[in-house]
Amino acid sequence: MNPKTFFRSMMMRRMASEANYQRQCVKGRKKRTINGPVVHYFHQVDDPYSHLAVHKLPALASLYPIKWQGHVVSSPKAEYQGDASRFYDWTLNDASAVASAFGVTFQPDGPPSPEQISLATGQMVGALNQENFTDIAAEISSELWQGNLSTDRPSADQVDEALASGTELRNRLGHYWGGMFYFEGEWFWGVDRLHHLERRLRAEGFCTNPGEDLVCPPPAASGSVEYAQDITLEYFPSLRSPYTAIAHARVQKLVNRTGVNLVLRPVMPMMMRGIPAPMNKGRYILTDTAREARFHNVPFGRIVDPFGDPVRRAFSLFPRIHEEGFGMEYIGAYLSAAFAEGIDITTQAGLTKIIKQIGLPGKAADYVSADWQQLVETNVADMLNAGLWGVPSFRVSGGNSEASFACWGQDRIWRVEQEIINRQANHD
Repeated sequence: MNPKTFFRSMMMRRMASEANYQRQCVKGRKKRTINGPVVHYFHQVDDPYSHLAVHKLPALASLYPIKWQGHVVSSPKAEYQGDASRFYDWTLNDASAVASAFGVTFQPDGPPSPEQISLATGQMVGALNQENFTDIAAEISSELWQGNLSTDRPSADQVDEALASGTELRNRLGHYWGGMFYFEGEWFWGVDRLHHLERRLRAEGFCTNPGEDLVCPPPAASGSVEYAQDITLEYFPSLRSPYTAIAHARVQKLVNRTGVNLVLRPVMPMMMRGIPAPMNKGRYILTDTAREARFHNVPFGRIVDPFGDPVRRAFSLFPRIHEEGFGMEYIGAYLSAAFAEGIDITTQAGLTKIIKQIGLPGKAADYVSADWQQLVETNVADMLNAGLWGVPSFRVSGGNSEASFACWGQDRIWRVEQEIINRQANHD
């Protein structure tokens, strides 16, 4: 392992560690003012995820009677959007696909008009310091996305100042998106991470009625899978994705459970495709992955970062290993080695160890293929054509629907299973 990889991996291990998480919590408590604990919520009025999140504020504020401070923020800069040309369409499609599972109505025809966005921003700023902000904010967001925003509600005079202030605070605290919650050193992204915030608040003793989470991750769908073999699941993993690392075993279980026809389509890591990852984005992804790994009881944290040539060498083995019928096992073993076991996958010896773990004979060099690059490039192109760019990505087709369904994220596996179940219902 070269020194650059070694030090980068050590920094990543430190950020992902349980000890680092506990340190951040302690620092957050120490900064608590005489006014008591505060949850900061950062709302972007034209952000679909903010729409989902803001509808949970009233119930959260009732169950956890501490201060919930709202802020209005601007859109994330292009370097934080991954693929700026696809970013907004993806947020609309994804939020629409999951809204009902979180108990929120969201069926937009498209983005709100600039006039409605401007009006909503002014009204949201005007409501920030009102006692019933949580209720008013949800109403404003609903009216905005329904295209019937009331002009009777007063708008604030200092909109630009409030927008700049909220955005500056979000940036200073270390984030870049809307729909975010911040509590004493820890960030929680939208409805998908509210269960983590709730558990933190309960652990701190701020819940009036301890019990199950108010906002839970949607459960996997239930139902018959008798005809799932007529349905195809294309799975786009990456070999340098912490989110893919903690999701891979769950994807395999989904395939085994449903009998869906799996097409494995690995892709080049995002940064190796030229997609930027600013430092605070990388930090959040790593700490969030570690938190999700703890939640799902998945080993994570002993990291050997395979950026660059190590990933290319690993991909060069994939075509032949996949032909042998060990593609999923290879991807899983490689991700586990890189993100959980601390195996030096930057060396031929490390790759050979993975080969032996999955039950194949010989050494890594025996499986090198010249066809891997075109394969990976084709997979990336098809993933982008589906409107996606992040990993792990999924596309479901077949069954009782002619249209395909695509989404990405380890926190969308439940939605993939739901789609599989829906597509085999009422099969002839």
